[in-house]
Amino acid sequence: MGPEVKLYKKLKEFTPQIIWNRIENLSLPGMPDLLGYNTSGTFFTVELKVTKGRKLKFSPHQIAWHVQHPKNSFILAEARGPRVANRFQMFRGSRIMELDACGLELEACCLGLDACGLALSSA
Repeated sequence: MGPEVKLYKKLKEFTPQIIWNRIENLSLPGMPDLLGYNTSGTFFTVELKVTKGRKLKFSPHQIAWHVQHPKNSFILAEARGPRVANRFQMFRGSRIMELDACGLELEACCLGLDACGLALSSA
């Protein structure tokens, strides 16, 4: 099981109130990993990233997707490095260009899986 699948399972465990659909789509490059639906009736997407350092890697297709779909899109990063203060950080998709340039130095909109889950529940 890959690291992003493990992150998905953790997120799903922390957010039982959200209906999740994993997107495994080879025909639409850049499409985020998850489609979520919360109890408010809002759909949103989440790109999952796992890193051992402070830098996140995005394909040009992923960047383009988030630039074209800036609302209700999020990027959830799990930092597995030994010097990371906040293991789970979430960013709005509209900030992907900054996130690509700055990595985890960029200020996150949520820290920790609990806070991320609460934010997605009310997205």
